[in-house]
Amino acid sequence: MQFLNRLGLILLWLAAPLVAFAAANKNDPYLLVLRDTGNIALVVASILIVIVLLRRGRWRSIAGKLLVMLWCLPPLLMSAAHLKFELRKRDVLTASAAETRQLGPHFMVGYSSFPEIARLAEQGLIGGVYVTRPNIRGRTIEALRAEIAALQDKRRAAGLPPLVVAADQEGGIVGHLAPPLTKVPALATLTGLAPDDQQAKAEEFGRIHGRELADLGVNLNLAPVLDLKPPQRRNRLDFHTLIGRRAIASDPVVVSTIASAYVRGLEESGVGATLKHFPGIGRVRADTHHFSANLDTPVKELEATDWLPFREVLSHSRSALMVGHVTLTAVDPDRAASHSKRVVQGIIRDKWNYQGVVMTDDLVMGAIYQNDVCKAVVEAINAGVDLLLVAYDGAQFYRVFACALEGSRLGRLDAAMLHASAARLQRLVMPGLVPGIHVLGAKRQGVDGRDKPGHDDENTSNFRRAKL
Repeated sequence: MQFLNRLGLILLWLAAPLVAFAAANKNDPYLLVLRDTGNIALVVASILIVIVLLRRGRWRSIAGKLLVMLWCLPPLLMSAAHLKFELRKRDVLTASAAETRQLGPHFMVGYSSFPEIARLAEQGLIGGVYVTRPNIRGRTIEALRAEIAALQDKRRAAGLPPLVVAADQEGGIVGHLAPPLTKVPALATLTGLAPDDQQAKAEEFGRIHGRELADLGVNLNLAPVLDLKPPQRRNRLDFHTLIGRRAIASDPVVVSTIASAYVRGLEESGVGATLKHFPGIGRVRADTHHFSANLDTPVKELEATDWLPFREVLSHSRSALMVGHVTLTAVDPDRAASHSKRVVQGIIRDKWNYQGVVMTDDLVMGAIYQNDVCKAVVEAINAGVDLLLVAYDGAQFYRVFACALEGSRLGRLDAAMLHASAARLQRLVMPGLVPGIHVLGAKRQGVDGRDKPGHDDENTSNFRRAKL
């Protein structure tokens, strides 16, 4: 029994700092699994342990007093963290109308609480929402469809533009709404077919995704992946990027062919595409979900290989472009591409003359969040990024928006860049997003801004049914 008592005390000494650390960082995205009921359990466990220690007389010794004090810390630290979160949240929710109009349209947010996201949507604090697996788990597709329609109704009632509603349906291992939506094979499965068959099947996959997403009320798909398939095995610590299983092929021509057809299918069904993850993560071994990563390939080599699919698909579609969190060392060795002006403005805008929508990858990813996230937010806006994505943990929106608010109040945001970005978002004519515009019958605009002929499609009516 004495041995068990000593073992229990040792475990309590070891656990106390860990629990205190978790309590102090309760709002960290890495501790999302402990949120709500987990936090309550930590507090209750800490209080019970303190009571047990006191009843057993541990307070009589100096070591016992220290142990009791250590176990008193978690509730206090958690209360302080919660207060900090609530103060930041209040600052965001009470932002002035001018600040909201200026910054709100640039944020796309994932959510778990409908009342909370509805409030953000009504106040104009966001320009888009991201729906994923937790939004459909344990629910019917009809319930999610009604929820999205309700959000759009609230926007209309508030006199605000419709929300961009995004989902992540790539096919293969990434299909966050499948089931209940159709589970479509990865585009990589088409590489063994003849070119004509590749295009036909890819377009069919795009139409399947497009029809189902449009019917749900989603108007932007965060697909396809245009990164080239890596020639070697990925880092064993890569648990989330898994680009070797998501990329279409290692040949840029094959990637362009299949991706272009897939995007056609999406657009014909009334859903916009998002090309990702520029400047390319196929050559990168580190997982940007958790770590910073460098892309050390010379620009000329990237232009002749990795970037060909991006330029090709952008020139024949209205796709948005997602910029990843890798550092393109040959262009800007000091910051990730997602908030680099040299990359976004210098290459995408000036060199390619692409005037469509540019968005970041999820700002909750470790490559950004574990560094100076406020600096990244301000730099992304000043670089000409149009949409800042907060997907995995929607609660981090308040921190990210507070960063933008602080940058605005301190005069650190580039007014000219914000104005240009606002104009791009106002021109945003993703299928079904702007009432009264038949996007698929409108002219297409290439990378260089020149108009290309389009065509009408009966599926545009899907968006009217989805109240978009």
